[in-house]
Amino acid sequence: MTNILFVASEAHPLIKTGGLGDVAGSLPVALQSSHTDVRLLLPAYHDAVARAGRLKTVTTLTVPGLDAPVRILEGRLPGTSLITWLVDFPPAYDRPGNPYLDALGQPWPDNAMRFMLLAHVAVTLALGRTRLKWRPDVVHCHDWQTGLVPVLLAPEKNRPATVFTIHNLAYQGLFPYKTFTALGLPASLWSPGALEFHDQLSFIKGGIAFADRLTTVSPTYAHEIQTPEFGSGLEGLLHQRAERLTGILNGINGEEWDPACDPFIAKPYSAHRLQDKLPNKLALQKKFGLPGEPQTSLIGMVGRLVQQKGIDLVLETLPGLMHRPLQLVILGTGEAGYEAALRAQVARYPGRLAVHIGYDERLAHLIEAGADMFLMPSRFEPCGLNQLYSLRYGTIPIVRHVGGLADTVVDATEENLKAGKATGVVLAEARAVALLTAVDRALVLRQNTRRWNQMMRTGMRHDFTWHHSAAEYLRLYKQTVQANRQHQDNEPNRKDAHVPGKRGKRSGPKH
Repeated sequence: MTNILFVASEAHPLIKTGGLGDVAGSLPVALQSSHTDVRLLLPAYHDAVARAGRLKTVTTLTVPGLDAPVRILEGRLPGTSLITWLVDFPPAYDRPGNPYLDALGQPWPDNAMRFMLLAHVAVTLALGRTRLKWRPDVVHCHDWQTGLVPVLLAPEKNRPATVFTIHNLAYQGLFPYKTFTALGLPASLWSPGALEFHDQLSFIKGGIAFADRLTTVSPTYAHEIQTPEFGSGLEGLLHQRAERLTGILNGINGEEWDPACDPFIAKPYSAHRLQDKLPNKLALQKKFGLPGEPQTSLIGMVGRLVQQKGIDLVLETLPGLMHRPLQLVILGTGEAGYEAALRAQVARYPGRLAVHIGYDERLAHLIEAGADMFLMPSRFEPCGLNQLYSLRYGTIPIVRHVGGLADTVVDATEENLKAGKATGVVLAEARAVALLTAVDRALVLRQNTRRWNQMMRTGMRHDFTWHHSAAEYLRLYKQTVQANRQHQDNEPNRKDAHVPGKRGKRSGPKH
């Protein structure tokens, strides 16, 4: 049996701001059924503790620089048997709301300290330096908030293997040099081959440079981040480590997202009962105060209101869209300017456009079930989950050909339609005219009921649950553990592991 310590900054249903929360709340559960012992570690945020149910203190740790001990609270991830450990240090984590941002939407000024603390605790647990008897074979870290874990583990003897997953390279955890010194990191790490990135401390670079294996959340994104367009300045390091980089498509929770038994929708349906999707459309129209028109195409959009997701393209295209025979429903939160712009447009197009600012899980499910089409005109999309939900719910996705969208949605070309492979409509460019053209294609396709239903059923037949992806991770863990043991056997003295000159050049350390 393989022991895996999952380290993340969020996990659904305890705390969630995006796809990372979905993955950290689902993948460990999927791995449990495959001869693995998985433990999930994340901060004891105020809201996470409130949702966690019964918790008990299983150990306390002393972390250098802190004037009080850190408690490890143990519980079970709600609705599962997954053992979950919460890092309880109130000065760092006992804050309601967003785990990264304050009430004004600005990053907490002590974020570097907060996630350095998470790294210290992860390392202490990974090395068995607590009264807990459990030790991992693999420490699986996620995004910049955990990027220092592989860094701190690298020089340790008899350490577990490390895997670092990039969910979104655009978020890097960048801090000034004074933060680097305040964190007490070894001076040797301030180098282009380690944590220094254009005179800043980069948390995510630590994970990329020092982890034994790297993954990202779709095969296409794994290639894209090695290019200047998508690499955010780290493409050179990622290209150097390409042999250690694997793209594994995210999965979805097949029990939570299943139109045949979804408690959040108006009426269950399946690929064999497509007619039962209509009551959900009528319920969605009613919920948003839109006319109950079965024949009018209803397009849904759920996500962060930021440029990455193409919300600016939607706003630019809106006058043209509103002259089409369609309704548009948008659920999301994001930049204040986009939120205000959408509110203004709702007043301009009553009965055609409806917007809910915020996030509502129940409403997200109803949009997936009730919409005819789902809009994702992302400029980049590491994986994307909503297109997977849409395919499962028979809601035709309209997406850009990037990242995980390119890996999961088959464009409705004439060739693909004839072969029965088409599942959505794909646009190649992040331009308003391309978006409008793609919507027009979808509207024309929907007029052919036979072909439209064929597309719906083709998408619903695909299995994007965690079963396949979890199996890929298990193979990766096995390979990484074996390679790590061989590496440690061949390199008994690892005292120089933090010396950049002995680990690589400017683009990153060599392994």
